[in-house]
Amino acid sequence: MIRLVNKKFTKRNRFTRQCIGESILALTQQKDFDSVTISDIVKKAGVSRMTFYHYFRDKTDALNNYLQEIINGYLEECPETITLTVLRKEERIRHALRYFDRYAFLFITLEEADLHYLMINAINEYMMLYVAPHYSGSIYDLYFYAGALLNVFIQWEKGEKKESVDEIVQILTSLTNTNDG
Repeated sequence: MIRLVNKKFTKRNRFTRQCIGESILALTQQKDFDSVTISDIVKKAGVSRMTFYHYFRDKTDALNNYLQEIINGYLEECPETITLTVLRKEERIRHALRYFDRYAFLFITLEEADLHYLMINAINEYMMLYVAPHYSGSIYDLYFYAGALLNVFIQWEKGEKKESVDEIVQILTSLTNTNDG
């Protein structure tokens, strides 16, 4: 199965790249994303500028990589072929909400920093790579579902998860379960 992040990276490489991503997020909590410099990032991450540029073109590239690593973790927990029908199953939605809840800090930080487009791009890429090949309907169905799931998740997190996971699952299934191909 194709993965979004290059498999040639060792655990140490992945750890270093994740530290860089986490450093960007932490710094973005302190100041505006545009004001975060590469010098700030490498100092916080405890790596050299050369290490940063070995892996990434810029800080946006580093955040994209961090998102891809999270998606890879999700894929590793998905034992079956990914179809829209599978994604719409209650147990798969529940699993997705719980999995991504582990990374709520990332999603909320990106959303509050007006970097929502990074999350949309990542989930759209996921849908095109892993779901579209098994789907005979319109790709717009996939974009709709991806955007709905992401937006509901972010708003649920921002609302301090006042509703239970099961309540959110019921809302999503009632809105998105239709007869499809």
